[in-house]
Amino acid sequence: MEHHGVPVLVCAADGPPVATEQDALDQLIGGAFYRTDIVAVPVERLDAGFFDLRSGLAGAIMQKFVNYRVRLVVLGDLSHHLEASSALRDLVRESNEGRHIWFLPDLDALAARLAPARETGPEAEPEAEPETRSETRPEPGPGAPDSASAKPFGG
Repeated sequence: MEHHGVPVLVCAADGPPVATEQDALDQLIGGAFYRTDIVAVPVERLDAGFFDLRSGLAGAIMQKFVNYRVRLVVLGDLSHHLEASSALRDLVRESNEGRHIWFLPDLDALAARLAPARETGPEAEPEAEPETRSETRPEPGPGAPDSASAKPFGG
């Protein structure tokens, strides 16, 4: 479904866990091939290793999303993970300042981020020009995207 002209795939919280780079390719990034610009993943779907930056899992998965030109949004309460790691707090803060990876509390926050500046109020930052993406993307690997456990985002 599109919200403010941006196609979003919202993954179900009870879908298969994302514990490896291959899981991300198979379950999440495949959504980009179904006209999705953003994949929103509930925090519950991500393995604990994602939040332990020393494991390298978060960096590897985030880099895959950037490489495939698909934006990743992690939805949910990260407070437990943030309390345990100042490096993770820094990563979340820096990611949320960018355009490719966001950590947001819920779908309402995602809708607010996607809304044109005039709809979010005078304090909102101006929206940057949309990125032009190539129609040719690398193959994500075997398996279908998370479509079986995804629901459209209606905002």
